[in-house]
Amino acid sequence: MVLMAIDHVRVYSGLPPGGPSPGIFFTRWVTHFCAPAFVFLAGTSAFLKGTKLGDPDALARSLLIRGAWLVLFELTVLRLAWTFNFDYSHYLLAGILWVIGWCMILMAALVRLPTAAIAALGLTIVGGHNIMDGLAPRLMPTLQGSWLAPLWQVLYFGGPVAIGKNGPTLAVLYSIVPWIGVMAAGYAFGAVMLMAPRPRRQVCLAVGLGAIALFLVLRGFNLYGNPSPWGGPQSRLPPLLSFLNTNKYPASLDFLLMTLGPTIALIPLLETAKGAAARVLTIFGRVPFFYYVLHIPLIHAVAAVVSLMRLGEVSPWLMANHPMMPPPPPDGYTWGLGLLYVVTVGVVIALYFPCRWFEGLKRRRREPWLSFL
Repeated sequence: MVLMAIDHVRVYSGLPPGGPSPGIFFTRWVTHFCAPAFVFLAGTSAFLKGTKLGDPDALARSLLIRGAWLVLFELTVLRLAWTFNFDYSHYLLAGILWVIGWCMILMAALVRLPTAAIAALGLTIVGGHNIMDGLAPRLMPTLQGSWLAPLWQVLYFGGPVAIGKNGPTLAVLYSIVPWIGVMAAGYAFGAVMLMAPRPRRQVCLAVGLGAIALFLVLRGFNLYGNPSPWGGPQSRLPPLLSFLNTNKYPASLDFLLMTLGPTIALIPLLETAKGAAARVLTIFGRVPFFYYVLHIPLIHAVAAVVSLMRLGEVSPWLMANHPMMPPPPPDGYTWGLGLLYVVTVGVVIALYFPCRWFEGLKRRRREPWLSFL
């Protein structure tokens, strides 16, 4: 949750999303771990909830309702929070909540299958979807002008999708494939989380370190799993940065191995973490949606204050169609990395207090509406 705030502050700083300097590159790169962890662990959470409910039909209904709620919320409230404008007729955002919502809706149709079958399906999608890399240049020109072209963008390629002749543009940041595979794999991983502590830690280390090793081999030899090779004269980045610059949109196999491997390997360490920092981070982790809902408009509002202090006005650029379709930042607007991190720390500290209050409210009360926040 904290790493996510770094990248969302970066959106309003005017800094580019990665490179060419190492400082800017790693400011973006460290936040790549967020989306894969969110989607994977959303699947794990669904498995654990299903175990508690003991009824696949009840779990499917819950996933359908929650998924539809997340998609609707992304297209309405969060779109306004990102842009501070009401130009819904030209711009809609299909971001991380959009894809989590659609994956939950799809998972509702899968939860009646055996866990092993869901695991196999998820791993097949994650491991095999990069076969499309070779087909894409021939497929998309063939589909142009047909209804299949926008469908393929939503499912896999992403990018701007025109809704009707005079409708808004749906900016697809997160396409459904491969994320449905990630959520399905995360769902099956729920069985690991129910193991006794020692075998659970052994499996986490084996899976996590195995994913890292596979990433190093596939990426190191440019064998498979990422549409663009690293290194060589065509790269604008130094070799190490080029090696780590894997494709996120749509998420390549190398990107997912690079991010989910360390995440899974760290679970044995994180579940035994203690101290003040662990207690604070646990508060955020217990109310993730509430944190997400608050942090985007708060960051956006703080960026407006920073603009007023630095430029003497709230830059109209802050009211553009962020994060996917804004124009370039105006001359003199872009922040330095130092200011970016100062604002991030301030935002996270400010969010702790409402999150702590809401976490206590959820513990004390059991109204159904609280589960949607």
